[in-house]
Amino acid sequence: MAEEKSHTSPRFLFPFKPYSIQEDFMNALYHVLEAGKIGIFESPTGTGKSLSLICGALTWLRDFEEKKKLEAAQLLEHHVPQQRLSQDPQNPSGVDGKVSEAKASGAELDWITEFVQKKAERDLIDKLKDEELKRKRREERLEKIRNNVQLKYALKRKRDDDDDTERLIQMSGEMVTSKQAETLDGEDESFILADYESDDEKKPKDSGLSDEEDLEEEHVTKIYYCSRTHSQLSQFVHEVQKSPFGKDIRLVSLGSRQNMCVNDEVRHLRSLQLINDRCLEMQKNKRDDRKRSEDEVETLKRRRKSRVTCPFYKQEQMQSLRDELLVEVKDIEQLVQLGKEMKGCPYYASRFAIPPAQLVVMPYQTLLHNSTRQASGIKLKGQVLVIDEAHNLIDTITGIHSYKVTGSQLCCAHSQLSQYMERYRSRLKAKNLMYIKQILYILVKLIHILGGKVGQNPNMQKIFQDGTELQSINDFLFRAQFDNINLFKVQHYYMKSLLSRKLFGFVNKYQVSVSKPNNIQDQKVSKTAALKNFLQKLNEKPTGEVILHEQGEDIEEEQPVMASPMMQVEGFLFALTSTNKDGRVVIQKQGTVSQSSLKFLLLNPAVHFAEVVKECRAVVIAGGTMQPVEEFKDQLLLASGVSADRLLEFSCDHVIPPGNILPVILCNGPSGQQLEFTFQKRDKTELLDECGRVLVNLCKVVPGGIVCFFPSYEYEKRVYTHWEKTGLLTQLEARKKIFQEPKKASQVEQVLSEYSRCIQHSSCSLGLVAGGLLFSVVGGKMSEGINFSDDLGRCVVMVGMPFPNIHSPELQEKMAYLDKTLPKTDGKTPGKLLVENLCMKAVNQSIGRAIRHREDYAAIVLLDHRYTRSNILSKLPTWIRARTKAESSFGPALGAIGKFFRDKKAHGDAK
Repeated sequence: MAEEKSHTSPRFLFPFKPYSIQEDFMNALYHVLEAGKIGIFESPTGTGKSLSLICGALTWLRDFEEKKKLEAAQLLEHHVPQQRLSQDPQNPSGVDGKVSEAKASGAELDWITEFVQKKAERDLIDKLKDEELKRKRREERLEKIRNNVQLKYALKRKRDDDDDTERLIQMSGEMVTSKQAETLDGEDESFILADYESDDEKKPKDSGLSDEEDLEEEHVTKIYYCSRTHSQLSQFVHEVQKSPFGKDIRLVSLGSRQNMCVNDEVRHLRSLQLINDRCLEMQKNKRDDRKRSEDEVETLKRRRKSRVTCPFYKQEQMQSLRDELLVEVKDIEQLVQLGKEMKGCPYYASRFAIPPAQLVVMPYQTLLHNSTRQASGIKLKGQVLVIDEAHNLIDTITGIHSYKVTGSQLCCAHSQLSQYMERYRSRLKAKNLMYIKQILYILVKLIHILGGKVGQNPNMQKIFQDGTELQSINDFLFRAQFDNINLFKVQHYYMKSLLSRKLFGFVNKYQVSVSKPNNIQDQKVSKTAALKNFLQKLNEKPTGEVILHEQGEDIEEEQPVMASPMMQVEGFLFALTSTNKDGRVVIQKQGTVSQSSLKFLLLNPAVHFAEVVKECRAVVIAGGTMQPVEEFKDQLLLASGVSADRLLEFSCDHVIPPGNILPVILCNGPSGQQLEFTFQKRDKTELLDECGRVLVNLCKVVPGGIVCFFPSYEYEKRVYTHWEKTGLLTQLEARKKIFQEPKKASQVEQVLSEYSRCIQHSSCSLGLVAGGLLFSVVGGKMSEGINFSDDLGRCVVMVGMPFPNIHSPELQEKMAYLDKTLPKTDGKTPGKLLVENLCMKAVNQSIGRAIRHREDYAAIVLLDHRYTRSNILSKLPTWIRARTKAESSFGPALGAIGKFFRDKKAHGDAK
C-alpha cells in the first residue's frame, strides 16, 4: 500500500503506482463528487476501472469526512460566529432579515432578536455535539467488537444457551399440543382482509418492520454502488477488500431474501415471491404474539399449526450481526455464513446497517424501483450514487417499470378472487367487498379486451384475428370501460389490504386441503403435488403443454415464477396510473385468450430516474463501453431535468500498447463478393458461402480461439446448417474444433469449460487442429460478462450488424415517441438514431470480450462494409475506433492479420 506522490494526484491511496489513465480517472471522479455533478465514465475492461472507482470515491469520502469534522470542531470552538448564520443559504430571510426590519421600523425588539440568535446558536451547537457523540459511540462500539475476542465468545455461548432452552421448550410444547393441533386446525384468520373503512390516501406503513425495529438512526454521508448481477457485486466487494480502504471502510451488501435468507424452511420455497410472503408472515406472527398475553399466544398456536415465527428474526442477534458486518468488509456469501453462525437474519441485519455504513453495495432493482428503495431503507438525499456496468441502464429502467399480464393469468386471478369472495363474504366488511367487486369488474373488462369471457377455459377460447395494437393509457382505460374507476384508490387498497398475498395464502391452503391424507408421508406428497399443480397452472401454455423445470434445466434462466397471477395484475394496474404521455399499452392477440397478453410499455425512463438524480449529491454512470454517450444524455439525463453544465464526460484509452489490437473492417470476401448482411441479402447462398470462406482463411492464420458472433440464434442455426450441407463446416473442423453457444443458461458453463480445455490442449499439441471456433450470439449468454482473454479469444469476428427488428410495434412506438420529444441530430430523426444505437451498443459489448488485461492482444474482424460509414464508425469505443482499418480487398486484410500474429509469436519467443 502506498500513497501516490505524483503532483497530478497526490491525495489518492492506491495499492500500487497507478497508470496515468487511472490517475486521470480518479481526478475526474473526485471533481464530479466534490462539485456535485453527474459524470459519465467510460473505462475499457482491463484498465482497472473498479479499483479506480473504489480509490477515487473513497478518497473523496475520507477527505469530505475530515473536512466536515474540522468544520464542526471550529464551530464548537468559536461558538458559531453570527456572520456565519447570516450567510446561511437555507435561511436568506431568516433572523438577520427580521433584525433589519425591526431596526428600520424603530421598534425596540433588540432583546428578542438577540434571544432568537442565541437560541439558533445553541441549537446548532447542541446538534453538532450530538452528532459528535453519536460518531464517537459508534466508532468505540465497532472498535470494541473488532478487538474484543472474549466478547464474541461470550455472545456465542449465550446464543448456544438460548438455542438449547428454545429447543427444550419446543419439544415439551410439541408433546403437549400435538394431538390438539391436529383436531383444532380451524379457519385460518391470516387470509381474512383487515377492516378497510377509509379511503384516506395516507402513506402506507411498511409492513416489514415494527415500530421498535424501525431504527431512526441518522444516515452518514455514504456512497451507494450498484451493478447488474450478483457476481459483479461480489467481485466489486472483493476488490474493496484488497484495496487500501479494505480494513477501515464500513461496507454493507444488500441482496434479495432469496440470496440472504438463512431459514431452511423459507429458503426451500425457491420462488422469490413465496420467500418474501413467508418471511413477512413470520414477522407478523411475531409482532402479533408480542401484543397478546401468553395464554392467548398458546391458544392461537394450538389452533394454527402454520403460526410459526422465524428463529433468526431476533433483535439482539440482528444487532450483533449488523455490528459484525460493519467491522469487517464481507460479501453476501460471507454475510450469510456469519448469519448462520450467529443465528441472526442477514437480510434485515444488512438493512439495519445502512445508516452508519459508508459504502452500500446493491443490485440495480433495489435502487431503480422506488418502492423497493423505500422498503430497503435507502435514503438518497445528499448522497453519492455510482452505477456501474451502465451500458444498458436505459433498457434496465424500462424493463423494471414495464409490466405484462397474460390472458391465462387474468382468468386465473378472476377465478381465485371470486372463490375467495364467496368463501369469506360473511366475514368481509362493506368496503372490502366494494373494492373486490371493483377489481373483479376490471378483470372482466381486461379479459374482454383480449376477446375472452370469464368462466371459460382460456386455452379453449380461440382468437380469430391475431395482431398487435398500441394505445395510450387514457384511450385504453376508455376502451376497457373502467376509466371512471379511480385506480389510485385501487392501488392504495392493494397496498393497505395486502390482497395479493392473502389471496395466494388462500389458494395455497385450498389446494393443500382438497384431500386429507391419512399419514405424514402422504401429506408431504400431497402438499408437493398441490404446489406443483398450482405452479403448472400459472405456466400453462395455451396448447395444453406445461412448462416444467425438468432435470437439466436451470431455473435461473427462466423468469422468476410469480406466486400468484394477481401479483402480475397488481403490477399492471399500478403502471396504468402513469402519466398518459410516458407509456403505452400493448394489446397482443394470438392463438387463444391464454396466449394473448396486455403489456404496459414505459416510453420515458427519465420519469423514474429523475427521482434519483434530484435527491443525490452526485451521480456517476460508469461502464467499459458507454458509446453512444448521446443516448444517455438525451433520453435519461437531460430529460430528467439535469442542466447541461452539470454533466461531465470522461473516456480513457486502453492500457494495452497500440500494437496489441488489430481492428479490421472487411468489405469484401476472398472471391470479391461484397459483405453486406442486410435482412434482405443475408440468406443468399453466395453470401453464406463467402462468410464461410472468410472463416476458413482466418482459422489458418489465427492461433488459439476464435469467437464468432451472429445476430441471432436463428441465423446462427441457418448458417451452420448451410455449411454442413456445402462441406464448409468440414473445412472449418479440419482447422479448429467447433463449439456452439447453447440457449439454456445451465449448459453455458459446460460449453465454456470444454472450449477452454480445447484451447489449452491445442497449445501443447502439434496437430493440424489448433484451437477452437466458438459460434456465439449477440445479446446472448456469452456476449456480456464472460472474458475471452489470451488464447481464449485471439480473434473476435462480428458477422453483419445486429439491428433490432424495425417492424416491432414496440420499437416503432418508442421511435415515434422520441421523434416527438427530441430534435433531429445531423438531419437524422431520434428514432433512426435509436435503431443505430441499439445495434452498436450490442456490437461494442461483444467485441469488447477479447482484450482483458495489459499484456493481452487480439484481432477484431467486422464482416460488413457498412461499418465504414462515419455515423457507424463513430459509435465504436474510442480505443478501438482510433486503430480501425477498413480493407476493400480480402488478400491484404488477411496478410495484415497473419503478420500481426506472427509478430506477436516472435515477440513472445524472444522473451
